[in-house]
Amino acid sequence: MSLLVESSKAPPRMPSYLEAGHTVRSWLFTLDHKRIGILYMAAITVFFSIAASAAALMRIELLTPAGDVVTSETYNRLFTMHGVLMVWFFLIPSIPSVLGNFIIPLMIGARDVAFPRLNLLSWYLFMAGGILATYSIVAGGVDTGWTFYTPYSSTYSNGHVMAMAAGVFIAGFSSIATGLNFIVTIHKLRAPGLTWTRLPLFLWSMYATSIILVLATPVLAITLVLMAMERLWGVGIFDPKLGGDPLLFQHLFWFYSHPAVYIMILPGMGVVSETLAAFARKPVFGYRVVAASSMAIAILGFLVWGHHMFVSSQSVYAGVVFSLLSFLVAVPSAIKVFSWTATLYRGHITFETPMLYALGFIGLFTVGGLTGIFLASLAVDVHVHDTYFVIAHFHYIMVGGMVMAYMGGLHYWWPKISGRLYHEWTARIAALITFIGFNLTFFPQFVLGYLGMPRRYHMYPEQFQTLNVLSTAGASILAVGYALPLFYLGWSFFFGRRAGPNPWGATGLEWKTASPAPEHNFETTPVVTTGAYAYDAEGNP
Repeated sequence: MSLLVESSKAPPRMPSYLEAGHTVRSWLFTLDHKRIGILYMAAITVFFSIAASAAALMRIELLTPAGDVVTSETYNRLFTMHGVLMVWFFLIPSIPSVLGNFIIPLMIGARDVAFPRLNLLSWYLFMAGGILATYSIVAGGVDTGWTFYTPYSSTYSNGHVMAMAAGVFIAGFSSIATGLNFIVTIHKLRAPGLTWTRLPLFLWSMYATSIILVLATPVLAITLVLMAMERLWGVGIFDPKLGGDPLLFQHLFWFYSHPAVYIMILPGMGVVSETLAAFARKPVFGYRVVAASSMAIAILGFLVWGHHMFVSSQSVYAGVVFSLLSFLVAVPSAIKVFSWTATLYRGHITFETPMLYALGFIGLFTVGGLTGIFLASLAVDVHVHDTYFVIAHFHYIMVGGMVMAYMGGLHYWWPKISGRLYHEWTARIAALITFIGFNLTFFPQFVLGYLGMPRRYHMYPEQFQTLNVLSTAGASILAVGYALPLFYLGWSFFFGRRAGPNPWGATGLEWKTASPAPEHNFETTPVVTTGAYAYDAEGNP
């Protein structure tokens, strides 16, 4: 972007957000969106580590057909712990709460988000929810699965269901506060000249995500309250013995949880658009269509929840309608993939680490999206429902897609976050290891699911062992790929080479200020005069 500044005189240097205070109190009571993003980063890293440890133990158990490492009850608690912490305390908040918090005000030329105090409150709510969920694990665990299906969760489970559900309930209010904050920030605080048709695509994806957060999350909160009423006071809502309907819980839960898939993946799509434009040195092909596709995904995502319920005894006619709508919601995602491919065509491409993660995202997300079409087909879904095919599909979208995008965005904006550069070749090796380890972990699970291996079981027939051994071996490689960035990014934070304001030569307002960013982001208010991704024919901004 070309920028005009209000004064030609160089003002005195502003201290960076990292220099604003070094005490614990200065961080815990900060109103700076950048510091709050760092606090979220630290928190989700801890929750990811706990959830990943549960996954590692499950994969060790599945090395052999016999259940010889943990009992079936412990295994139930492990996959519940893994699912709850990964979904609500890592996948959903990672890009919005970490990268969104840090980057959105910088991208729009603002000093901070619209409601800084609400932003800090959202982090405290997130931490309170995470602590409650972790307490339920330490106290003995929960065996319901991350979906909390009734009537087992509301009547029969002897686990610490209420503590886990309360943690998710409180974390939901953190999501609502974050979404509301981002919507108002993008609406009201854009720099002069930054019109809707000049917004970077990351902002469009975050805006669409925020709409889902605000509209869908209250449904989850209501669902958990109803479950609690039945569990605590015996109010017949979901349990047939009490006059309730368990299918109602599934409708309510998936009405939230399918849009929640797009809460996780839409921000990743925005990150990929930014990185592809930066390292292909080209504007994103079909900018307006890609921006509109983000909004289309947000809207259509509310209409497809019933494809999770093809075998739940819902009406066959409803199943057909949900199947057609599920095919329809794939169209805007396909538009994005075609746009990214066209953006790469004849671009001045370089393969820095963020670009490798972005390309990995496109490949893995495409596999996940295509297998999602299989699951949207009634006949195929009946065959592979509740098998490892569903596990593989979900992880190709969420882990292969969202986590690759999160790592790509983290590496892309790391110079702005820390003011320093990481070791490029080590980071490229980590990206490659992650891609190989992921495919070795989850591709065999497509075959396992097609052959009929059910999920959530810690024992299985002997003919499935070879594929499970491959999957466990892949998980060990994937763990190395995820662990490496923790070390080299941590090292670079203190000892890496100074980055400079714009080490990638990218467009965007966030690259027009110092690295690390000043406490109040900009010394003078920027004025935007061109659209996003204003590269010339030679790839120069």
